[in-house]
Amino acid sequence: MELLAVCHVHSAWSYDGSWSLEALSAKFSERGCRVLMMTEHDRGFTVERLNEYRRACAQASSDKILVVPGIEYSDAANRVHVLVWGPVPFLGESLPTIEMLEAVRSSSGVAVLAHPSRKNAGESFTHEWAERLIGIEVWNRKYDGWAPSETAPALLGKKTNVVPFVGLDFHTERQLFPLAMALDVEGNLSEHAVLDCLRARRCSPRAFGAPLSRDLFRKALPALRMAERSRRTAARIARKTGVL
Repeated sequence: MELLAVCHVHSAWSYDGSWSLEALSAKFSERGCRVLMMTEHDRGFTVERLNEYRRACAQASSDKILVVPGIEYSDAANRVHVLVWGPVPFLGESLPTIEMLEAVRSSSGVAVLAHPSRKNAGESFTHEWAERLIGIEVWNRKYDGWAPSETAPALLGKKTNVVPFVGLDFHTERQLFPLAMALDVEGNLSEHAVLDCLRARRCSPRAFGAPLSRDLFRKALPALRMAERSRRTAARIARKTGVL
């Protein structure tokens, strides 16, 4: 069965988040989401805190929505970020990316490269990374805005087994946006079933309720880029005038 999942979401368990897991669960359930793919920052986490967090995600789940725990790992330069889900023990902070990716693979976890346009992180992309990733964010609402990443398409072309992902990078309501992943989940909905779906690449991005296809890129991209430029200009003016 095909379900919608919202990916790359932060709660108050992250140092820069404010929403509770329960509030997020209720909010995204109202928006038709069946799976909430959480990705808390590694900063401040420990083995014990991750175990506690997993229990909290289970408690925040319901028959309407499944809350899947995950960690967003950062390298020492805070440049490359990777979203990780699955039965992976807490790996620590500021790890070299390839070391972290190998540990994720060894633990049967899944990894997605986050916002490759941020700090030009995509420039560090290597073949070794691609072998250990299931996906790359082609559209991150927080950093790319109202239009997809200009960096990600070239990275995807280097490895066909890496699938395009979309994520909100949700911290506040500003990041609410019609981006989701469609998951072809087999059997009853569970974290195990979601992970199996991701490992098998039975997932695809959705934008505004439609498949994020090359055709959609070709037809809608100019308008989206123009809208994003206008949004950023308006935001700069608002900040300078004290409106925000």
